[in-house]
Amino acid sequence: MIEATIYKALGDPVRLEIVMRLAKGTPRTIGEVTKGLGVSRQGARKQLQVLATANIVRFSPQGRETKVVLAIESLRIAQQFIGKLESQWGQRLNALKDFVENDDQL
Repeated sequence: MIEATIYKALGDPVRLEIVMRLAKGTPRTIGEVTKGLGVSRQGARKQLQVLATANIVRFSPQGRETKVVLAIESLRIAQQFIGKLESQWGQRLNALKDFVENDDQL
């Protein structure tokens, strides 16, 4: 289940902050996207690799730099999964509401 991989990758505060920074839509260098995260350069690279493995980010070499780009498709998959859950819970809550309202009439 790809959703599990995506949510696992997003479950870390450092990785989530990286995604938030990239969500502004502008490709950023590895240094820019990881600046001030409180992790070593090696640690930042590891966090980015986890995101890349989950297809949340992509690396785009541009000359001497490597840009990091957010892969919106994976986030859409995660959003669709949440949408399905929301729909199921909405149906369950409506059924409970109907049950409670009908129980009052008994």
